[in-house]
Amino acid sequence: MAKHKVRGYLLNGTSFGDGHLSSMKTALPMSLLALIISVGDGVAAELKPDAINAASIASIKTEKRSSDDPDPAIVRLQVLLDRAGASPGVIDGLTGENVNKAVAGFEAMNKLPIDGRADPDVVSRLEEGASIPIIESYVVSADDAKGLVDRIPEDYGEKAKMQSLGYTSVAEKLSERFHMGIDLVNALNPASQFAPGDTVWVVNPGTPRKGKVKRIEADRKTGQVLAYAEDGALLAVYPATIGSEDNPAPSGKHKVKGVARMPVYRYDPKRNFKQGKNDKVLTIPKGPNGPVGTVWIDLTEPTYGIHGTPEPKLIDKVGSHGCVRLTNWDVEELAGMVKPGVLVDFVNRSSVAPK
Repeated sequence: MAKHKVRGYLLNGTSFGDGHLSSMKTALPMSLLALIISVGDGVAAELKPDAINAASIASIKTEKRSSDDPDPAIVRLQVLLDRAGASPGVIDGLTGENVNKAVAGFEAMNKLPIDGRADPDVVSRLEEGASIPIIESYVVSADDAKGLVDRIPEDYGEKAKMQSLGYTSVAEKLSERFHMGIDLVNALNPASQFAPGDTVWVVNPGTPRKGKVKRIEADRKTGQVLAYAEDGALLAVYPATIGSEDNPAPSGKHKVKGVARMPVYRYDPKRNFKQGKNDKVLTIPKGPNGPVGTVWIDLTEPTYGIHGTPEPKLIDKVGSHGCVRLTNWDVEELAGMVKPGVLVDFVNRSSVAPK
């Protein structure tokens, strides 16, 4: 079986570790993109499936909203962006930089002027992907209730004692499957117990992007990962946490070395950070709530990779220890389009416009 060296370890097969992720997180500096997407009247409409399916993203204005409630028009916008390959990260119905960056990414993909605004050109092109309802019903299966864990401890020593770092609830499992914030899942299904046989409402984010990625850009300034095809076309754009001020990501050009799905995590306080009182090497089991999530894309730069996260809502909101962190669903999609040898270029730009 092939072996891969990660952070000074030899890990058999698909068991990779990432020594860069810490539970002690530091806020990243704000992106240069301003908060520019909101609902004009500042008051969210009632959150019902029909309201989301019928919402008009043309009503989205540039003034900042005063409400923190999910808005049907923003949910619709996020889903349509996701379907188009411009990931907003977590679909939660809230405005924010990740939504703005997704709009800017969509504009770049469609060769529109890049300003991150949901203007008429953006709206009309996004609505071309709206033939499928935004919100659909889903019947909870028996499999959805399997493999759950009671809780995910913060302490790495306690994590290492577990068999797996699975989801803590059916609602959490569904939230990741459908790219949603768990608060949105609960808001759409306030009375549901999420038991097998229950019918619940979820968004339909569409199918994963397909294609062959030739080049990846990890843009530290915008907090995005951009995937380019053989012909130079922009295939997909993802919000990302790319290092931090204290632990910057690497610079320059590197290559994809391999892909590991459901990786384990090797913790070594002598080589990496020290978590709590843990002063010994630990092997932390696999699972979506593991430190590197569901996928590790190994890079030729030793100890660095592109990986998932147990906390999707924090993407590009807190720092990492040097690696590139995406939501689990985004890194799974990207992993399906790369192979060893794909170029990964770390850049600093103020725009998603390809160079």
